[in-house]
Amino acid sequence: MALDGADTMRIAVEADTRGFDRAMGDLQLRAGALGSAFTSAFRQASGGGRSLEGVLQQLATRISGLALDSALRPIGNLAGNLLNGLLGSLTGALGGGGGGAAASPARVLPFAKGGVVRAPSFFPMGGAAGLMGEAGAEAILPLRRGSDGSLGVAAGGGGRGGPTTVVFNVSTPDAPSFRRAEGQIQAMLARAAMRGQRGL
Repeated sequence: MALDGADTMRIAVEADTRGFDRAMGDLQLRAGALGSAFTSAFRQASGGGRSLEGVLQQLATRISGLALDSALRPIGNLAGNLLNGLLGSLTGALGGGGGGAAASPARVLPFAKGGVVRAPSFFPMGGAAGLMGEAGAEAILPLRRGSDGSLGVAAGGGGRGGPTTVVFNVSTPDAPSFRRAEGQIQAMLARAAMRGQRGL
């Protein structure tokens, strides 16, 4: 798009600068520590009666210590975070404290009859930690074994303590036809009820 003298274009730029701000703050702290090391070293050389060689050696030692601290700090943070995560997962999986979902009995929610998880939540799973609800709401459905041993989602009712509903739609041209088929309909209804009780 060509712009002449009368046209202007405005572009809004938004950026998350928190990481940059943290890095700059850290850099300012390190620069301050280095400046203070130089000032202290030269003050000792000029007014403390120490030799310039000894002061420079002390300055070099102090600068290397600052560099080593800077290099090892991220490794220490990583190791600490890793250890904290492992301990949290382990205690959460074992049902203890540690900040996991299983940490406090007040936060235990039963889902034996099913339910919905609306926010990301951790749960213990085989000695590890699982994550559910990370992409939005997730349904938890109870499973039940059928008479053939297969595992599947339990339907509501199913003859296991809840009512079984069977719907028959019968279409006949007249009432006498319905009366003639009544025995056949009763047998079909009895078979459907038995299948419902067996959980098929």
